[in-house]
Amino acid sequence: MSDTEPDIAPMSFEDALRALEDIVRKLESGEVPLDATIGLYERGEQLRQHCQARLDAAQMRIEKIVAGASGEAAGTAPFDA
Repeated sequence: MSDTEPDIAPMSFEDALRALEDIVRKLESGEVPLDATIGLYERGEQLRQHCQARLDAAQMRIEKIVAGASGEAAGTAPFDA
């Protein structure tokens, strides 16, 4: 990671996704030198993993909350249900 790139760990999902989209645009342009491309790819993979971890955490939170008929939490159910 270069000195100009922010640390990924404290990034919100939205900030990390925007950073990942910026990297994809740069890579798709074909105008990035090979060495820089490799660095961008590595950073992109770190951002992808961060986004996936955030999504997994959100899914686990949603699975814990299932409202019953009264509107109160009544148990858990899979997110896909």
